[in-house]
Amino acid sequence: MSIGNVLITGGASGLGRAVVEAVAKAGGRPLVVDVRAAGNGVDCVQADLADRRQAERAVAELAGRAGGLDGVVTAAGVDACGPLDAVAADAWERVVAVNLLGTVSVVRAALPYLAESRGRLVTVASTLGLRAVADATAYCASKFGVVGFSRALAAELAGRVGVTLLVPGGMATAFFDDRDERYRPGPDARLNTPEDVAAAALFALGQPAGCEVRELVVCPSVETSWP
Repeated sequence: MSIGNVLITGGASGLGRAVVEAVAKAGGRPLVVDVRAAGNGVDCVQADLADRRQAERAVAELAGRAGGLDGVVTAAGVDACGPLDAVAADAWERVVAVNLLGTVSVVRAALPYLAESRGRLVTVASTLGLRAVADATAYCASKFGVVGFSRALAAELAGRVGVTLLVPGGMATAFFDDRDERYRPGPDARLNTPEDVAAAALFALGQPAGCEVRELVVCPSVETSWP
């Protein structure tokens, strides 16, 4: 199956960039929405996904340039670690705004294009969307929300748009760089490469017509966050 035009949120870095590279290698056309420019000649619209109107404009602009969308991967994500009473309210709410509401805004804007192409959507949650830990209330709330949203959407769009919930474990990306040391993976942490997880997203996007991968958990075999 041809991958076609695939819109990727967060495509300037981390998992998103790995998905961009995987889509391009498979012969598809990656289209990026990110707060930063994607570089390397990738078609990109800069937008803050916490702002619904920016997200909607970015999707419409990229779909217009490409002549439609065949797939969407919502890889953008942020975090704000710490006890609830120690994380500023604006920072806590931004995590939910980007990770959950930003996902919803992008998906809503992309649905007409995906319905026309009978395309596929891959939403990116986390193992912390299935298992809660301390000092991660914002991230867990947002990713638990992505899990519920994706499962409900799959039922809603059955037979029209394919929906895959992708649940990655820890990945070796810059996602942890700005955290306090206590919230970073230790030196012996076993983490997946973003390329491994991107391959799972590509697998879901490339399924033949009438076949869907509903949910995929991809994590290091010894990672403690699963199950």
